[in-house]
Amino acid sequence: MTLPWPNKRLSPNARVHRMASSRIKRNARQEAALLARAALGPTIKAIGAALAEAGSIEMTVTFYPPDRRHRDDDNMIASFKAARDGIADALGVDDRKFRPKYTIAEPCTPGRIEITL
Repeated sequence: MTLPWPNKRLSPNARVHRMASSRIKRNARQEAALLARAALGPTIKAIGAALAEAGSIEMTVTFYPPDRRHRDDDNMIASFKAARDGIADALGVDDRKFRPKYTIAEPCTPGRIEITL
């Protein structure tokens, strides 16, 4: 599935009021859940149940930054946290089961995050 590049205010380095931060995180989580449901279709609950039975869930996350500015990998991962929770919500699994592998690809416009389960 493909998600849009995270809002810059999701970065741990952003100085955002806690109420605004909460709203941004909630929106990112809901958007990721909707996109996961759209990508996996009507069988998403069955897929989630099968993945939950398997124990750990392998997840490949590829970041495609929107430009060539330097970004720390740990900040990209932290900015992805709300979306990761949304994917877990859509699947009906605990996000502790995810075993992610993160990679950073060449920049492209617009930036995006590609997730493979």
